[in-house]
Amino acid sequence: MIQPITISDRLKRVASYLPAGSHFADIGSDHAYLPCFVCQHDEKAKAIAGEVVEGPYKSARATVKVYQLHDVIDVRLGDGLSIIEKDEVKQIVIAGMGGKLITSILQQGNDKLESVERLIIQPNVDAKAVRNWTYHHGYKIVQEEIVEENGHFYEIIVADKGETNRKLSEQEIMFGPLLLANKSSAFYHKWKSEQRKIQFVMNQLELASVPQTEKLARFNNELSWVKEVLQDEGDNYKS
Repeated sequence: MIQPITISDRLKRVASYLPAGSHFADIGSDHAYLPCFVCQHDEKAKAIAGEVVEGPYKSARATVKVYQLHDVIDVRLGDGLSIIEKDEVKQIVIAGMGGKLITSILQQGNDKLESVERLIIQPNVDAKAVRNWTYHHGYKIVQEEIVEENGHFYEIIVADKGETNRKLSEQEIMFGPLLLANKSSAFYHKWKSEQRKIQFVMNQLELASVPQTEKLARFNNELSWVKEVLQDEGDNYKS
């Protein structure tokens, strides 16, 4: 009997944003854990697991073989969205990379996105780069979530094809328009942690032998925004 695959809570939350019967690509799939989890729980789902490195590609193939899902999961070796054909998938998942790398992958494979109705993105850092890209490329952010796992905070951004009806502010790009409107406990925990990091960086810049006026001004601006969004923690706490 084939055992159910076990994945992290973070990946479970990412997977939860795939609609039933998804035909999706998981870019940078590593061991193909997420596609295997989805296809075990949804018999109508089909997935392409993409990896650019030979080692993880072989690991992904091995995982799919162990769980006997080779009929519904196609593991492919290649760079970014080059592994998929036009009109082949309706959803794309990219999780566990930096935001700038993710936007580079999306930009380089922009011609493959015509049929893609939903992007589910989980950047490890620089989520604002992802929000900025989606806004300028015909995707509207419809759901956002912060997941805390092993002392780290991860943002999940779900964007559906369709123009947004207004321009996002700089603060919304930084914090997330939906996260900002519905602040959770994880939101406050994340940004209190980020506040300490920004303050530490500023302290180091102030000690630099060469004046870092421009960088200090930028970080000071971000710090003021963080302090502002944390002000209402006591009376706007949502679990």
